[in-house]
Amino acid sequence: MPRFAEAAAAGPRGRIGAVVRGLERWLLPAECLLCRRPVAPADDDALVCGLCRSRWRAVPDPVCPRCGEPLEPLEGCRLCAGWPPGLARVRSAVRLEESARDAVHRLKYEGWWRITEAMAARMAGLEPLTAGVSLIPVPLAPRRQRLRGYNQSERLAAALGRRLGLGVRTDLLRRTRATRTQTALTPDERRANVAGAFAAIRSRGLRAVLVDDVFTTGATLLAAAEALTGAGAESVDAVTFGRAVSL
Repeated sequence: MPRFAEAAAAGPRGRIGAVVRGLERWLLPAECLLCRRPVAPADDDALVCGLCRSRWRAVPDPVCPRCGEPLEPLEGCRLCAGWPPGLARVRSAVRLEESARDAVHRLKYEGWWRITEAMAARMAGLEPLTAGVSLIPVPLAPRRQRLRGYNQSERLAAALGRRLGLGVRTDLLRRTRATRTQTALTPDERRANVAGAFAAIRSRGLRAVLVDDVFTTGATLLAAAEALTGAGAESVDAVTFGRAVSL
């Protein structure tokens, strides 16, 4: 079925999406957002070419059963050894390096939210993403979201939800206060920075999967999971697109 016929069959929302994508293609050259090379016709509406996507290196096995950190053979995980209960499992799709880091930067700071479609395609096979779970994007502080124009984690969760047929809940978890940027903080400082920074409404029986763009130390995901389990969630896992090199 031709692309526009398929969009028409999808109803008004599909037609609007097709118009927006067509306008974007008309205004912008058909080139990869990351490497600026031409996008092959087979990649259709992709913002990231197949070559750049192939450079997104998967997180190598074996990984820690809980936090998903790559492990050396016969070694235990030091990253999550002191984690409190609440966050059961974290999995990440790719290592945060070079092209993958560039993709996250374009998403967070340059307004290219449609790059989440390519990110979600790489995340779709992550273990926690099973039937019946609800995707919970990690919320931004209101001021930061106003400055950015959107919440990148919410856009990523929406792309995953469309691809996998999973529900996205943005009404269950909120930021209770603004926090400093985590970039230059140590792991202990990160945990202190986000402690108590989230609140959740009643979530009894919820099987939640938190969605975020990047995993670094897990501090933000732990704080969000604590709020959800405190509100009655049955289980809380998490998925991210990128995983930073261990600190």
